[in-house]
Amino acid sequence: MGFLVSFSGLSGKEWRVTSIFPKWMNHLPTAAAIGGAGTAALVVALVWYYVTPKYWAVGYMPTQPGGGFNHQIHAGKLGMDCRYCHSNVEKSPEANIPTVSTCYGCHADGKLKKLNESPDHKAKTEFIRTAYKAGLPIEWRRVHKVPDYVRNFPHHAHVNAGVSCISCHGNIARMPVVWQVESLSMSWCLDCHREPEPSLVPKKGDSDGAGGQVLESLVTRLFEVEKDWRNNPAKAEQQKKWFDERHISGPENCGACHY
Repeated sequence: MGFLVSFSGLSGKEWRVTSIFPKWMNHLPTAAAIGGAGTAALVVALVWYYVTPKYWAVGYMPTQPGGGFNHQIHAGKLGMDCRYCHSNVEKSPEANIPTVSTCYGCHADGKLKKLNESPDHKAKTEFIRTAYKAGLPIEWRRVHKVPDYVRNFPHHAHVNAGVSCISCHGNIARMPVVWQVESLSMSWCLDCHREPEPSLVPKKGDSDGAGGQVLESLVTRLFEVEKDWRNNPAKAEQQKKWFDERHISGPENCGACHY
């Protein structure tokens, strides 16, 4: 990036200017192109990771009224079935939260004396009795929510197909405070729709593959699913059989999930 200029002054003396810019500046266009491409790639990589549900949604753990519902105690220690509180999951797209009367059924004044309810525990659950007596709902904060441009996640379709709660929510029975385990992103949903077999567990009346019958559904029995069915290659053949028997076909077309 230079040029040669020759001229003579009034004195007749010749002046020569061989270069205006230093020679290393010849590399600037190449360096700028490489730097621009690298910056663009970095921006794409950062957006690809950080501007996604996997980064922003996984681990979401909102503060709940009264310190929250301890699933580790209720679903874990006490062994309560998920459907006792989320009673519509087998017949509705929505996994309803329990009414205050459901909570009050166990936490009414004096109801838990047989469980040796401590004064501390009674104080923590007072918000339930207060809401019930006032005729008000408990304003639980929603943890799992798909975007508004997605149809409601059809819980009944998945539960009735034999997909365990643990596949989407993790083992809730181990959580003192519920948090979001999976991203619930479109790619995550499609991965399961393309290969649903690993998520299938026994349903009521299913053959256990050994000539007997599984009399009870394991869809909500999270510890058994976690122990025997999650990522267990020994169950793959049986899960493939159920996939065929249940005529499962997870849709992949846009209209199945989007308005």
